[in-house]
Amino acid sequence: MKAARLYEYDPAMNVQLRIEEVSAPTITGPNEVIVKVGAAGLCRTDLHIIEGVWKDIMDGEGSLLPYTLGHENAGWVEDVGSAVTSVKPGDAVICHPFNSCGICLNCRYGHDMYCDHGLFPGLGLDGGFAEYFKTSEKSLIKLNTGITPLSVAPMADAGITAYRAAKKAAKLVNPGGYILLLGIGGLGHIALQVLKHTSGARIIAVDREPAAQALARELGADIVLDGGPDLIEQVKEVTGGGAHVAIDFVGEHGTENICWKLLRQGGELIMVGYGGTVEVPTLELVANEIKIGGSLVGDFVELVELMELNADGLVKMHQTEYSLANINQAISDFKDRKFTGRGVIVP
Repeated sequence: MKAARLYEYDPAMNVQLRIEEVSAPTITGPNEVIVKVGAAGLCRTDLHIIEGVWKDIMDGEGSLLPYTLGHENAGWVEDVGSAVTSVKPGDAVICHPFNSCGICLNCRYGHDMYCDHGLFPGLGLDGGFAEYFKTSEKSLIKLNTGITPLSVAPMADAGITAYRAAKKAAKLVNPGGYILLLGIGGLGHIALQVLKHTSGARIIAVDREPAAQALARELGADIVLDGGPDLIEQVKEVTGGGAHVAIDFVGEHGTENICWKLLRQGGELIMVGYGGTVEVPTLELVANEIKIGGSLVGDFVELVELMELNADGLVKMHQTEYSLANINQAISDFKDRKFTGRGVIVP
């Protein structure tokens, strides 16, 4: 089969994935499933992997490369292990990105993403930038009638990561309060839709790109700001003191030390994007009682919930499609912000 393989890390990203013929995965365990990839989302984490940001975590011994990226996957069941009963060949599925064990205490509590023994196709083992990839039965959700793998693949990570953060934010804000979203890209535009249907808050969307601003207005943002040098003053003015909750979907290039300044007293910052370093004077934390925390990828049940919102037409992915052969162009366009929403790779 054809696959896009990473051969070296480069902080400057002056490397390209190689499209080459490799052996297709095969069933080796009773609970495994081979998925024929219908589409795979292109994530900023993929760029960070290429940069080497994840090297110490997923490749500490330096023996992983070459390998196939791609952790936002949807497609059709191709083959199943002997113990698999919930899906069969031909079923259209979306794949939760984390293969959790199901038996550790974290899994028993329902925290799939904290699994003590989990595996992550696309991060540390071969993923979905290929014609086929291997996952586990426990990670699969059958798609609702009329939903195609191409239309939902990025929901497997971008979608549930945004959904999890939006759920947290919605619980923190009363109707009429303000939730600020910084970055209306692949995650931010999903969070905006989720919040419009689950929260009575007023949504402030912040992005420097005119196309992203236009998308935010189209999706119902109450206030759209361009993130210029007077952003803090603008937010304080329109909210009467600052946002109740801010979600930073960028987390680098300086945004991580702007977002907490956009909060009112008692406000909360939810970090989703990463790459930078948050620096907050302790006096600010104490005097204003602001809270800062992170939000990881959503769990299996949250993906089920998001897929129901999608099936009802309430949350949809705005995306640009690229063939597997053109994956390096997709990566370049992503870096240069030449598309709005998510890039999707189609084998």
